[in-house]
Amino acid sequence: MRLIPLLFAAFSAAMLGLAAGAVWMLPTMALQRPLPALAPLVGALLALAIRSWVRPAGRVAAVLAAGATVLAAAYVDVLTAAARIAGSMGIGLLDALRGAGLTMLLSLAELAVRPTGIAFTLAGALLAGWIASRQPRKAS
Repeated sequence: MRLIPLLFAAFSAAMLGLAAGAVWMLPTMALQRPLPALAPLVGALLALAIRSWVRPAGRVAAVLAAGATVLAAAYVDVLTAAARIAGSMGIGLLDALRGAGLTMLLSLAELAVRPTGIAFTLAGALLAGWIASRQPRKAS
């Protein structure tokens, strides 16, 4: 396997994971509570996208899909921490992201993680890996 296509696939999977995390943020903020139960759904959608557009079904696609799911879950936690800072201080989200910095946001996100969130994230990553490793069904 060549290195450049693999790096491009990893970059593409990471960008899909970040986009999924940003979309996941919308219902989280609308309901004003964490929604870890969305992790399997996000994982399944990421697996389908990665299997269809980034890498063909197989082990590499499975690892990329599982990683993208975990990245999406972490990203939604970081964005939630930034939104809480922004709301508490009366500033914009981008100002909160810039002002707090990645280290502080990761620390705050880590404090907010619950065991159920970890369980749902792992379930989503496993589901994503399983879906991405399987060949799509052929229409008959």
